[in-house]
Amino acid sequence: MTDLSTLLDRGPLVLDGGLATELERRGHDLSDDLWSARLLRDDPEAVVQAHLGFLRAGAQVSTTASYQASTTGFAAVGIDTDGTRALLHRSVHLAREAGSRHAAETGERSLVAASIGPYGAVLADGSEYSGDYGLDVRALREFHRPRLEWLAEAQPDVLACETVPCLTEVEALLAEVADLGLPAWLSLTVDGERTRMGEPAREAFVMARDVEAVVAVGVNCCDPGGLAPLLSDAVALSGRPAVAYPNSGERWDGPARRWVGRSGFAPGEVRDWVATGARLVGGCCRVGPADIAAVAAEVRAGRAAEVPADIAAGAAEVRAERASGRAAEADDPAG
Repeated sequence: MTDLSTLLDRGPLVLDGGLATELERRGHDLSDDLWSARLLRDDPEAVVQAHLGFLRAGAQVSTTASYQASTTGFAAVGIDTDGTRALLHRSVHLAREAGSRHAAETGERSLVAASIGPYGAVLADGSEYSGDYGLDVRALREFHRPRLEWLAEAQPDVLACETVPCLTEVEALLAEVADLGLPAWLSLTVDGERTRMGEPAREAFVMARDVEAVVAVGVNCCDPGGLAPLLSDAVALSGRPAVAYPNSGERWDGPARRWVGRSGFAPGEVRDWVATGARLVGGCCRVGPADIAAVAAEVRAGRAAEVPADIAAGAAEVRAERASGRAAEADDPAG
């Protein structure tokens, strides 16, 4: 495949939607703590078929079923470290298999994004929507490191660090992806313009600015309304394209383990997202293939505007600053 940054420069790519949502729609029980990750062991073909559902709807990126996968979670059901590593590898291989089958059907190639959910996802208590799990940067780096390394071994096209609820975890993930040799995107779950922890989301975009591995920054699993101003800031502050894949607008009730409220997902808003600089657009929880088909139609129809010249120029300026800084470090004998 062409370099991901080059693809993003050419125009928006359509992400998939909620993989667990689609698996549940197909009749799979995901009520245990492993969520969709359980099917990596118990029914891998079901995962392939769910990926195919989104690809056939127009998605160009398949996000792996590894969001909730970890040594901690798998150990609770008797899977050891080697088994966890193998299942994380499998999550990438299953998404790649779906892409191969779809390419055989249509001639269209797709990308694989390896999902890295936050620490709170492993707790299976909804704390990814609060960020209040009391770990420092060091502890979070130690938690994320093995699965990041194992997913990277399977060679996905990009690492999707997603649904990140707090700046402490942003710092930990950025430090870990910096030297893995794969592109990564950073996606926050937000409430308005703040992380779920209540911190300014813009601070995370600034933190990503000097991490070369990061190819996009933005938001996911949040209310789909009114995202454009925050996405515009993401582009301007990070010098990267934005990523945007909100949920349906419903809210997760952690103690009750169910979604509440009404759906407010409007695929037409993709035009606003792309106009601000989003180049990875799709959906998250409660967003199914029909919704992604509508998003893909918006992109194909070309109704979404190109990145405004001032935003594009600002992003180019940030990239030039980073390049200049690296050159200065190379010339410094003390470096």
